[in-house]
Amino acid sequence: MSKLILQSVLFQGKTQDILISGKKFSKVLRSLSERDYENADVVNCKGLAIVPPFYNGHTHAAMTLLRGYADDMPLMKWLTEYVWPFEAKLTAKDIEIGSRLAVLEMIKSGTVFFSDMYWKREQTMKVVKEMGIRATIGVTFAENLMSSQQVEDNFKFLKDHRLESDRVKLAVMPHSIYTVGEKMFKRCAKVAREEGYVLHTHLSETLKEVKDCKKQYGGTPVEVLDKWGILNDNFVGAHCVHLSEKEMQTMAERGAAAILNPCSNLKLGSGIPKVNALLNSGVLVGLGTDGASSNNNLDMHEEMKLVSLLAKVEGKNGCAEAVPAGMALKLATANTAFAYGIPAGVIAEGFFADALLLDLKNERLNPLHDLESNWVYAADRSAIHSVICNGKFVMKNRHVDGEEDIVKEANACALKIAGRK
Repeated sequence: MSKLILQSVLFQGKTQDILISGKKFSKVLRSLSERDYENADVVNCKGLAIVPPFYNGHTHAAMTLLRGYADDMPLMKWLTEYVWPFEAKLTAKDIEIGSRLAVLEMIKSGTVFFSDMYWKREQTMKVVKEMGIRATIGVTFAENLMSSQQVEDNFKFLKDHRLESDRVKLAVMPHSIYTVGEKMFKRCAKVAREEGYVLHTHLSETLKEVKDCKKQYGGTPVEVLDKWGILNDNFVGAHCVHLSEKEMQTMAERGAAAILNPCSNLKLGSGIPKVNALLNSGVLVGLGTDGASSNNNLDMHEEMKLVSLLAKVEGKNGCAEAVPAGMALKLATANTAFAYGIPAGVIAEGFFADALLLDLKNERLNPLHDLESNWVYAADRSAIHSVICNGKFVMKNRHVDGEEDIVKEANACALKIAGRK
């Protein structure tokens, strides 16, 4: 088993050596023995601090190719008139190129996992395996955009690829209640339960979605999905902007998780999630970026800071104590990892060895009154020195192998699809 020692790294106010054995943290806040150092790769981390990395609970990776393509318009116009027509032109190779740019961006900004809802999932899976991070890759269903044969092929894929790899998992992802009908949604939920998959969908993202659902089914998306027997502890809903307290309580009772995407929701004018109310209800709350065409980046640090600030002005009077730095960090790390069944997002023995090394000389981390507070409220990706996933460096000293070529290829690809080259 391979061993990695992070020597003289700052953790919880103490400079220490941390042992990683294989894929997991083996010794944290304990002294290492001479035997621990035998045949270990020792990395000098003097001047660096270790913190959990980010886990992106909802995105559409290959949509990096649409960054800046169609901005400043409401969701449905954006989708139907711009995004879906652009996506119809994408080849498998295009999706691979867009996904590679997305993974590069996520690594550079400290993310080691993402949950992806997109098409031609094999391409994204390939990229994730090659670049060394984690992902839950969706097998996506949208009846208005798929043939019956494509639907059946999706279900077959789920049965044939259940145990994909230690870093790449699959999930059943019906796009939304407005693109997937009752029969199909129930079938997706049945397969997810039987095969042990997460079921992930867009949920109550806009007022229009809620209004249309009431008109079509006689209830809100949460009410309808609960009636259909779909809400349970393998359910992860994205956005969750327009929920009543009763709906939040229902989700909490069923063990469902909510992934908030505050930057995207603000940019598309969809609304502001009720962060405190969700947390108070007992729902497991995590964070995601959504796609790069509606955010317009995949920087989880921005989501982390923004969700804390939004929570502080929630309600009539606001509360500066709401979602403090530690809680905001937890939403972007451990909570999101746990929502997808990953024992990670915590620097502790027995957890997967995923971590960020922060440069303590970075101006935004100084003065060092409180590292956690500085990291959440003051710093940005420029403070990230290195990124570790599954016990291995995926970025070291701010460098990712092949990053220049990845950016160049993605830019050429996007311009070609948009007819600008």
